[in-house]
Amino acid sequence: MLTSITDGFLCCLLGKTPNAVGPLDSVESSDGFTFLEVKPGRILRIRHSVPERPGPPGSPGPPGSPRSPRSPERGAVRCKRRITLYRNGQLLIENLPDAAHPETPRGQRPDADGDPGTPDPAGIPAKRRKRKPKRVVTVDCKKRITSCKGTHGDVVLFFIHGVGGSLDIWKEQLDFFSKLGYEVVAPDLAGHGCSSAPPVAAAYTFYALAEDMRAVFKRYAKKRNILIGHSYGVSFCTFLAHEYPELVHKVIMINGGGPTALEPSLCSIFNLPPCVLHCLSPCLAWSFLKAGFARQGAKEKQLLKEGNAFNVSSFVLRATMSGQYWPEGDELYHAELAVPVLLVHGMHDKFVPVEEDQRMAEILLIAFLKVIDEGSHMVMLECPDTVNTLLHEFVLWEPD
Repeated sequence: MLTSITDGFLCCLLGKTPNAVGPLDSVESSDGFTFLEVKPGRILRIRHSVPERPGPPGSPGPPGSPRSPRSPERGAVRCKRRITLYRNGQLLIENLPDAAHPETPRGQRPDADGDPGTPDPAGIPAKRRKRKPKRVVTVDCKKRITSCKGTHGDVVLFFIHGVGGSLDIWKEQLDFFSKLGYEVVAPDLAGHGCSSAPPVAAAYTFYALAEDMRAVFKRYAKKRNILIGHSYGVSFCTFLAHEYPELVHKVIMINGGGPTALEPSLCSIFNLPPCVLHCLSPCLAWSFLKAGFARQGAKEKQLLKEGNAFNVSSFVLRATMSGQYWPEGDELYHAELAVPVLLVHGMHDKFVPVEEDQRMAEILLIAFLKVIDEGSHMVMLECPDTVNTLLHEFVLWEPD
């Protein structure tokens, strides 16, 4: 800790940041990892595992080879809903006939300050002045939800980590699904893990990172793609599912929070100068360990170290937290999604209350919330077997 304080003090005096991490000198591939240049000088480390499928004639071949026709798909779900946003912020979601859940309108009902009221117990509608909605969106599409097995050559699983993490936090999940025959892709966000760290704050805004994830998705996507995100990474999964509805087959959100628009806090510790954050880095790491894990023993400390989590420079940490501005990602944006979503929540999570994931389950059209009693924010590290089982069941899930 004394070294961190000394370095931080010197960087304040000299006007330098202790976080200046330049682009990678080499883009050579290493065992199990590749380096993708999404923009000139902006290089992301990616773990990309492709299973070998020699199999009999007609079985799926390597990427780029002709794929044999699959059996007729089942599990067609009709998404037909009307989403009304009123000027006071109230949101009314109506699942219209022939929708997945036509009997239960989801979302908040307008109140007296909003718009249409509900009938009283006597069956007489309350007399309230109707106000003109701010926006009305109608979603009408048909989605085919099928089981995705490791033997299917058109299935890819994408894993996206959150702030301060790296693709290494997914080690147990990547190994689990790779052994089952799935093609998996897991990138390091810019400035995280072994990806290059541009020295400008604008490189870490939500939109900059989202464009990186778009480039990775377009590079490796196939016909059926499943997105798995953790914490901040959930926002990028939602973004991709909204941008590519025909390619995103299912989404898994782990401790991602509620369907609210992102906006950085003005009174956050991450608004302090990078040199001050560098001095406080031991305290921040301890706070993350305490809030991110249900227990704080030697095992959890080792998991944090092996997962290469919270091992980013103070500059990258500050820029990433301050760049979480995404006004489009509100409840209306999430309500438009017609993709099945599995919500996984660690009960002891001190960063994301379970009520936020419950609200997310109410807004989404097809959503399942699973709470893990023994887990916290880093539940994929704490309870890998439980998480792997839940994820695999959802990947194989197919509606009747």
